[in-house]
Amino acid sequence: MKLTGAKIFVESLKKQGIEVMFGYPGGVVLPIFDALYDSDIKFILTRHEQGAAHAADGYARATGKVGVCLATSGPGATNLLTGLATANMDSVPVVAFTGQVKTTLIGNDAFQEVDVIGLTRPISKHNYLVKDVKNLATVIKNAFHIASTGRPGVVVVDLPVDIQIQETDFHYPEKADIRGYKPTCKGHIGQIKKAVKLIAGSKKPVLYIGGGVIISGASEKLREFVEKTEIPVTMTLMGLGAFPGTHELSLGMLGMHGTAYANHAIQDSDLVIAVGARFDDRVTGKIDEFAPHAKIIHIDIDPCAISKNVKVDIPIVGDANCIMADMLKYVKRPEIAKWHKQIASWKKKFPLTYKKDSKLRPQYVVEEIYNLTKGKAIVTTEVGQNQMWAAQFYRCDVPRQFISSGGLGTMGYGLPAAIGAQIGCPKKTVFDIAGDGSIQMNIQELTTAVSNKLPVKVAILNNGCLGMVRQWQELFYKKRYSHTCLECSPDFVKLAEAYGAVGIRITKKQDVKKAIKHALKIEGPVLMDFKVEPEENVFPMVPAGQPINKMIGVLA
Repeated sequence: MKLTGAKIFVESLKKQGIEVMFGYPGGVVLPIFDALYDSDIKFILTRHEQGAAHAADGYARATGKVGVCLATSGPGATNLLTGLATANMDSVPVVAFTGQVKTTLIGNDAFQEVDVIGLTRPISKHNYLVKDVKNLATVIKNAFHIASTGRPGVVVVDLPVDIQIQETDFHYPEKADIRGYKPTCKGHIGQIKKAVKLIAGSKKPVLYIGGGVIISGASEKLREFVEKTEIPVTMTLMGLGAFPGTHELSLGMLGMHGTAYANHAIQDSDLVIAVGARFDDRVTGKIDEFAPHAKIIHIDIDPCAISKNVKVDIPIVGDANCIMADMLKYVKRPEIAKWHKQIASWKKKFPLTYKKDSKLRPQYVVEEIYNLTKGKAIVTTEVGQNQMWAAQFYRCDVPRQFISSGGLGTMGYGLPAAIGAQIGCPKKTVFDIAGDGSIQMNIQELTTAVSNKLPVKVAILNNGCLGMVRQWQELFYKKRYSHTCLECSPDFVKLAEAYGAVGIRITKKQDVKKAIKHALKIEGPVLMDFKVEPEENVFPMVPAGQPINKMIGVLA
């Protein structure tokens, strides 16, 4: 059966089980859009290509499926880049398709031509330029396989317009067979036995959990492991929800804005068991003083991540779910009753709190969102103070519940990611906790929410400034607020209404509950503008270059 490249593209996605994709049309992808016209694949028209990449990312994080986005050549492709870098740094499986000029024009500076392969090579797991229509179906099959296996990531497929028009016989491979690409899933049993022996003899162990636990589906095995060993658990920003935040053995998030008790536990531990985490600088603080008394076990599917930042004692390469299952067969509970008492003492001495008064404080808003959604909403965030307050005060108990830009720290991520999450999980409540600076980066995606009748709720913690940068200026630059005060922000209520959404302004603490309850009853998108205290800071905070137990904003 001969099909055009454009139809092969559509049929390949259908064979792959793709139900939805995000994107924006343009000249050199018109053959694909014409083929999509008769397809039952749901296409979500975003209002910017960056929004499409973030929406595909949010969809992937919320569902565990591969997110798909599509853009035209030139500026369409370059507009995807920030979203692709965001997804790739957080190991999110996304396949991005870009249009390209005719193969005969590549390299000639043709209209809307850019080197997509060169641009995306450093921010993707792999990329392809399709030069022969006969290879298209195989390339697509391989792209989805690479994106979703091993350490997941972004794969880019660049499609010249003449390849989309040419015809060939269509055959979609049953499985991908890529020479040299064989990720290790099963952990080495010898290393596993060494690890459990070290665990059995430890007195102050801590489990340090990253996003890899969620990606691998290891949360249930992790919980069994914790119930068997009673080892306390701390999570990275990407790992929130991998272990229940309300569990008595949860220490919450660690690192620069982590809980004081998590940071103290890490620094005083004699054994750190890292699972699916990469020891990034926001977690470690001053790296040569991180966990100075501890042996380190590191479980990760990416061998390049092991001993990259922190030298480890027992590396175990493989899939976290498989390795945790094997460890459960051998592990024994260590004698750590004194360690539990020490941690309980830290929790009592250094609670995660804020000033409770009559003022409208952002932490209170997040707490009320948590209470009124019964802790069961999917929460996306923008980046900055809003992100950290959400991580601290919305305690996630299940995986794929907290969706945020971790590695790249991308402002403007939350709203389109919420749209993708809502598309993927239509029966769940989705909240984007935002800042008044970040929300304006991709505010145009409110139209996408409205046009698709998505009940996404946006809570802007509006402090009139770029909050996190302003906080640093307050603490380290003598309050010299250079270009961080947003003096001409829009009326967000009127802006929401202009897009066809519902806007609500909240200026008093006593109106917070009522506003959130009202928003939850509305079937469509709602934007809530909470006018919070302008100089409220995120604490605890580890200053740059300090070890993580040297925090400001907590009791001495």
